[in-house]
Amino acid sequence: MTTELRVLQRSGWDEWYGKLERAFGGAPKGPEERELWERLTETERSIGAWIDGECVGTAGAFGFGVTVPGGAVVPAAGVTMVSVAATHRRRGVLTSMMRRQLDDVRAWGEPLAVLTASEPAIYGRFGYGIATHEMSLDIDSSRVRIAKPAGADEEALRLRFVPPEEAVEACEAVYRHTVGTRPGMLERRPGWERLPLLDPPGGRGGGSPLQCVVAERDGDVVGYVRFHSKPDWTAAGPDGSVMVRNIDALDPAAYAALWRFLCGIDLTSRVTARNRPVDDPLLQLVSDIRRCGARVRDSLHVRLVEVGAALEARTYRAPVAVVFEVEDAFCPWNEGRWRLSGDAKGAACERTTDAADLALSVRELGAAYLGGVTLSALAGAGRVRELRDGALAEASLAFGSDVAPWLPHGF
Repeated sequence: MTTELRVLQRSGWDEWYGKLERAFGGAPKGPEERELWERLTETERSIGAWIDGECVGTAGAFGFGVTVPGGAVVPAAGVTMVSVAATHRRRGVLTSMMRRQLDDVRAWGEPLAVLTASEPAIYGRFGYGIATHEMSLDIDSSRVRIAKPAGADEEALRLRFVPPEEAVEACEAVYRHTVGTRPGMLERRPGWERLPLLDPPGGRGGGSPLQCVVAERDGDVVGYVRFHSKPDWTAAGPDGSVMVRNIDALDPAAYAALWRFLCGIDLTSRVTARNRPVDDPLLQLVSDIRRCGARVRDSLHVRLVEVGAALEARTYRAPVAVVFEVEDAFCPWNEGRWRLSGDAKGAACERTTDAADLALSVRELGAAYLGGVTLSALAGAGRVRELRDGALAEASLAFGSDVAPWLPHGF
């Protein structure tokens, strides 16, 4: 059987998306959610795999901007909606789509491809490395207290409920301000501001419709939180929970005030949050870290499509001059030696015939690219080899980030 890859046509989106839904369990999305994903889908960047007249595979790519160390926003393909029909697994369908997709991304001039994985073991063989992690929290709010940041003037803050639809522009302005503060954050394109407002009943975990509280100072919104509340009762009394969807703020006072609000909602004794940065400032404000139930899992996987352009697009925490011997069997144009020279002001990366200082695959470069995984840690796992004494410490320090990279939402 021959696999034919076709660019998605808008008229075929419904069938294509239906194949994706079936591959992920078969439960169809509600009308509002389905309509939003149809509007967001970039059909010209999406493909279907066809065998004997049947669509048996799907893959798409959003055009994103991703913040990298130094604060620049770099064009990246957000790989998404990847599926293979259960009847056609292990026949090379996924590999053929990944091959076509990375060729396309290169032709589009985007140096990076990024994705979140339903199963993290899948994408390493295509050169993707796990570059960011996310932390989930399960806070015993009956026991945990949130400190006030030193010097914070919370008296000037006003918290108030606002319908999520009415607050969307103000919340989006806060989000845009935070995008450049952490590697891994996505510059949202028009239409993506609707994603956090999706509120299908099945996605509430048994909780209330989406609620929004904004923090204001001098009439300006400086923070917000979107959440669900879920009442519950035991023989001892109320035991409800609060489920955080999004929380952002422009300063420590507003951030702490919003968390204090969440932990102080009447009739509740638990606050959960699924996706927070692993160095969330909240961890420095809580009275008892052990009662916060912190857990970590993989989040954004990064693939350097063009090694030279990608390494030049970011800055480096310390001066670095290193030659990488890069292995990349899936994208052989990246194979070979690359000389990286850079510092906090900028970088250059070009082909060289000089002796290599470090040897690694493109997967390791992807994992280290945003500064959340150190080259030294990868070397400790035998995935980076030092060929010149001192090169590993130099490069590992330079690739680091002062704050942990973080992907604030999926795609």
